[in-house]
Amino acid sequence: MNNLKYSNTVLINLIIASIIPFLIWGPFFPDLIVSVSALFFLYYVIKNKSFYYFFNKPLIIFFIFCIYCILISLFMAENILLSFKSSLFYFRIGVFSCFIWYLIDKDKNILTYFYYALVLCFSALVVDGYFQYFTGVNLFGFKIIGIRISSFFGDELILGSYLSRLFPLLFALFLVKQKQKFEIYFIGLLFILVDILIYMSGERTAFFFINLSTIFIIILIKEYQKFRLVTFIIAIICITVLSLNSSNLSDRMFKGPAEDMGFIKNEKKPTIFSEVHDHLIRNAYSMFKDQPILGHGPKMFGVLCKEKYTHGKESCNTHPHNFYAQLLAETGIIGFSFLFISFIYVLYLALKQFKSIIFKQKRPLTDYQICLLAGILITVWPFSPNGNFFNNWLIITYSLPVGFYLQSIYSKKIIKKDL
Repeated sequence: MNNLKYSNTVLINLIIASIIPFLIWGPFFPDLIVSVSALFFLYYVIKNKSFYYFFNKPLIIFFIFCIYCILISLFMAENILLSFKSSLFYFRIGVFSCFIWYLIDKDKNILTYFYYALVLCFSALVVDGYFQYFTGVNLFGFKIIGIRISSFFGDELILGSYLSRLFPLLFALFLVKQKQKFEIYFIGLLFILVDILIYMSGERTAFFFINLSTIFIIILIKEYQKFRLVTFIIAIICITVLSLNSSNLSDRMFKGPAEDMGFIKNEKKPTIFSEVHDHLIRNAYSMFKDQPILGHGPKMFGVLCKEKYTHGKESCNTHPHNFYAQLLAETGIIGFSFLFISFIYVLYLALKQFKSIIFKQKRPLTDYQICLLAGILITVWPFSPNGNFFNNWLIITYSLPVGFYLQSIYSKKIIKKDL
């Protein structure tokens, strides 16, 4: 009987960790795993009256946000079905995060499964990405798109997004794993190659995020601080050399944004975002002004944009490429406040950690928690372009570090270096 229970636990852990490779092939299987897991866990919580998983401040605030989205989708949305469906199924992300917490409490070996899933996927993408960069096609025959590589993602230019958003989770798991010396060297090399690969993907937001999370981690962690700093410096040196030998890539990654922001003189009006993204955000702001309190309902930006809020050529999309602009337009100042409060909370924790370092006090957060917080920071950072807030692939990617972080904060079972 014990062997059977152990086998079931291993199987569940493997299925949940398989989300990492499945995310490379699209949102269907990860979303299926998340949805089924959330239903299973909800049944478990009700049956065993384990409601304490849901009774913590982050989850309560998240569920209030979900209920709010459901209400405004019913009363404010032009396409009620589309808006209601997106709002209703958003609940599963919070429940799934708690399920990860439950699994870690039950068997901490799931951390090892996630660690090796990330290492294997990152390694495979590094090999394939560099092969595509130097040969023009990847191992499956996908051609390089202009100057941008996509590896196994094919026509989807999200290689950098995948790597940059999951990197903090990988580093967090690396910190709590017992390591042989050769493994430390291997991970160091992998970090360098991943940093460079994100740059080679041509994704400016992903490149910004890997820099943001790395600086955040280097400043606030204690152990392996020099390790990450050295790997990051080596990567920056390699990127500098690469930029000097690839003007097209450096123009996209540096010159283009510098022109957009007015650091290089040109005829464009200075803006934080690109011209196209600036138009989208202006549209979102116009929508917000019409319904400033409650918004127009989740996923309504794409529906209403072309009909009423066009501001120039190519200024409509399914979303405005910024979470905060999207929430202002679709959920009003109330919905926007939920995300903004999350951002302030992350900054508060970071400043609290920084203060303890400066005054040599006991650190409130472990290095493991800081790395997970860096992953959350990427989600709530306001000053960058990103995807649709209600996109399945994105919200699953974002939810992963949240589950690990909740367990580390609220569980009595402390994660130590004995994996």
